[in-house]
Amino acid sequence: MDYLVDTNVLLRFVDRNHPLHPIVRAAIQNTRRRGDWLCVTGQNFVEFWNVATRPVVRNGFGLSSADADRRLRLLERLFPILPEVPNIYPEWRRIVVAFGVAGVQVHDARLVAVMRAHGVSHILTFNDTDFARYVAEGIVATNPLHV
Repeated sequence: MDYLVDTNVLLRFVDRNHPLHPIVRAAIQNTRRRGDWLCVTGQNFVEFWNVATRPVVRNGFGLSSADADRRLRLLERLFPILPEVPNIYPEWRRIVVAFGVAGVQVHDARLVAVMRAHGVSHILTFNDTDFARYVAEGIVATNPLHV
């Protein structure tokens, strides 16, 4: 199976002090051990940079640009980036209209559009309930707690 790794998983993967780090690490190892392919989108890395460099008082990691860059380079080595292709936008547009997506949920809808454009069926995310609406689109959300 192919898995898109959500940003919330990537953030916990690079933060060795986070209580969920061991769970994320084990989930990634288990999926790879089964022969599953793990990938990301450029959007995941944009979201990662946002949280990594945002101040702690605003629910970020408070990393310097240099530290965020170092961690992002690690992620880039470990997870292939799905390319941006022309059919992502029309797919996203269709999804947001069909599902009445609003507000910050548009970002998840775009991940679903990228997944559909590349034939990726699974997403590894702590926000599995946010992706439940996309089951009809062939999307299976898997929480790292259950891998």
